[in-house]
Amino acid sequence: MLNLLKFRTIADYTNLEELEPAQEISGEEAYQMYIDSTLPELEKAGSRIIYFGKSNNFLIGPNSEKWDAILLVEHKSVLKFMEFAQNPDYLKKAGHRTAALEDSRLLPTNEIKNHT
Repeated sequence: MLNLLKFRTIADYTNLEELEPAQEISGEEAYQMYIDSTLPELEKAGSRIIYFGKSNNFLIGPNSEKWDAILLVEHKSVLKFMEFAQNPDYLKKAGHRTAALEDSRLLPTNEIKNHT
């Protein structure tokens, strides 16, 4: 699963008061809280983060799209991903993602094993 992420300057915890930190934090900091709380649930589902890094401008692509970070996650299957996404332990902290992101894209992919 390819994630393109654009962080809010200041995390927005509107309607997420139960997760809101004591002081204002950036969207990037809120996303790190999301990753920290999500990683154990990802691992339980048999998933793993392959890559998480900062992003720059496209070499080829529209100037109107700017992404702050890219996250690539490997899931065992679509079924395992759906189970993970509906897990109550995951959902308790998923609001950090909502607070963190101004915009995002999720692009499911399937590896092509024999591409020669």
